[in-house]
Amino acid sequence: MATCPPYPTRAHRHTHWWQHTWVRYGALITLLALSGLVILALVREQTGTQGFLVGLGLAVLPVPLLIAAFRWLDRVDPGPWRNLLFCFAWGACAAALIAIVANSFATRWIATATADPAGADTLGATVIAPVVEESAKAAAVLLVFLFRRRDFTGIVDGVVVAGVTATGFAFTENILYLGTAFGTDQLTGDSGIASVTAATFFVRVVMSPFAHPLFTVLTGIGFGIAALSTGRHHLRRALLPLAGLLLAMGMHALWNGSAGFGEYGFFAVYAAFMVPSFGLLTWLVIWTRQRELGTVRAELPAYVLAGWLTSVEPYALGSMRARRIARQYARRHAGKEGARAVARYEACATSVAFLRRRGRRGRAGADFTARERALLEALWHLRGVARPALDYAARATAPPPPPLPRPVPPWAYPYGGAQGAYDARTAPAPYAPHPAPTPYAPYAPYAPHAPYGPHAPYPAPSAPYGPHAPGGPYAPPGPHRP
Repeated sequence: MATCPPYPTRAHRHTHWWQHTWVRYGALITLLALSGLVILALVREQTGTQGFLVGLGLAVLPVPLLIAAFRWLDRVDPGPWRNLLFCFAWGACAAALIAIVANSFATRWIATATADPAGADTLGATVIAPVVEESAKAAAVLLVFLFRRRDFTGIVDGVVVAGVTATGFAFTENILYLGTAFGTDQLTGDSGIASVTAATFFVRVVMSPFAHPLFTVLTGIGFGIAALSTGRHHLRRALLPLAGLLLAMGMHALWNGSAGFGEYGFFAVYAAFMVPSFGLLTWLVIWTRQRELGTVRAELPAYVLAGWLTSVEPYALGSMRARRIARQYARRHAGKEGARAVARYEACATSVAFLRRRGRRGRAGADFTARERALLEALWHLRGVARPALDYAARATAPPPPPLPRPVPPWAYPYGGAQGAYDARTAPAPYAPHPAPTPYAPYAPYAPHAPYGPHAPYPAPSAPYGPHAPGGPYAPPGPHRP
């Protein structure tokens, strides 16, 4: 008699060749490489070899500064470098190729249809170019949002992804403009400050290196707000990125059309619109980053009660200054590997704090428990190096205690409230300031009371925990278990 197996068996699913990860990565790399070769040939054809090299040397100058600025904004919960490399490559190769081909085709078609080349150029710069370019750059943000959703959790992530994509696009565009200007100078014989190359460099690299990132950041903010929305608001999640894209197109069109506002139209738009917008968005991103640090300080105490973290770690991990001091302390006492271990500890602790916040809001997903367990295990393995460094950083950055009230001498009571005269020999000494914390000695790896490793059995939680289940974090293995 046949019996059913004790557990249901799942039918073997055949995995098609295009579903393998290496196939998708290979196709993406091939697409970006081919786009890069084509855009290289197009730019070199328009600028010449010498103009291309001059444009490349000048256009690369603002790129490290912009990448460093966006990476600084993402220091609380830094995303993987592979996402940034993809975004920069997409902006410099794929988006630039789409923009050059589409803008040229649209401008020629309008010029042929209207027999007005000057009007076609103006219409192409103020209408066609903003729509095509911002849509091409927004495609990278959309791809990261869809396929790297775990790394796209809020406004800061949207700003960084969009800004790096626009930096790559501006890099290629600056090569084209600067190389063309150098070719013009070669024909006219101009050189120095009065040359077209110097004027183009001043406008595009010195005055407005943030122009393209500023436009596309609006699209990134739309996607970031959509990432913060719960799963029930499907319409809002779809409309917010579209609204950000439309704002980016509008700002881009205003910037391109500023040259047609008169002799000083460009400077008027720059001073009255671009600079305030840049300052406002910078303030918004920094304020959002401070909120992320507040989330770290608010969510991590639950793991202190469970024994995963020490009592001072939520404060240290919620301060960028304390984080930096902890990495410096680890570098002095354990070298570069110790500093990297502390940086990984900080990243894992921040990720688990954000994951817990999403779990409380019902947005963590079905793999919440597995991801929380993996992050906590990573923290547990790095605790021997990270805990002394964070403890030292917490002591070094702790606010000073409030001053204690000084004792009132007897002579301060003029109406006989105190008996006897003031005697300096018996009066209490003034309070001395608290001594500075002494630095720790070089620390050794923490030895747990019970064996623990990647292959040891993981203890079951005392109560199920998830986005909708009661209970706190898992208790750590070893001495903290009852």
